[in-house]
Amino acid sequence: MSRLWITGYRSYELGIFKDDDPKRKVIDSVLKSEISQAIVDGMDWLISGGQLGIEQWSLEMALNLKKDYPGEFQTSMMLPFAEFGNNWNENNQAKLQTLKAKVDFSASVSEKPYQSPQQLRNYQEFMLSHTDQALLIYDLDNPGKSQYDYDKIKKFAENHPYPYKLITFDDLQSAADEYQENLNNSVQDD
Repeated sequence: MSRLWITGYRSYELGIFKDDDPKRKVIDSVLKSEISQAIVDGMDWLISGGQLGIEQWSLEMALNLKKDYPGEFQTSMMLPFAEFGNNWNENNQAKLQTLKAKVDFSASVSEKPYQSPQQLRNYQEFMLSHTDQALLIYDLDNPGKSQYDYDKIKKFAENHPYPYKLITFDDLQSAADEYQENLNNSVQDD
């Protein structure tokens, strides 16, 4: 069994506030490529959280890829605590609930609403003990909330066989260049 944890920047950390943002198209392209490769490599479960940004986008992409890879993998949204996202605006709460209803499995690591940072540490421990590898869209030169996950993953990998991959801003820029080139080529082909 191969279980992949995907996490990374929140949407606001990337300055992405609309689904049709061109940066989102590039990230979707990267996620599609990475998740497709993980499926080919034998991933059974894609497990992510419910944060707005990379976590939700990775689950959305995985659900879209189920059409191309029927029956080959499952999706799971794990939330750190009960009532996660309840303080978000209505639109973002609706997005979370819709996605939560579409994944194969969803649960909260803590049955209680947020009480302390310990719940977030317990969530990280849960994710590490229930996955075999991680993919982070995260750049060490541009800190964000995912720094906590990166630090925990890196420390865990020092003593366990736990591969992880970082997709940096340079990687995203290369993907953006390639995406633009493909757009230009498709326009010329018309």
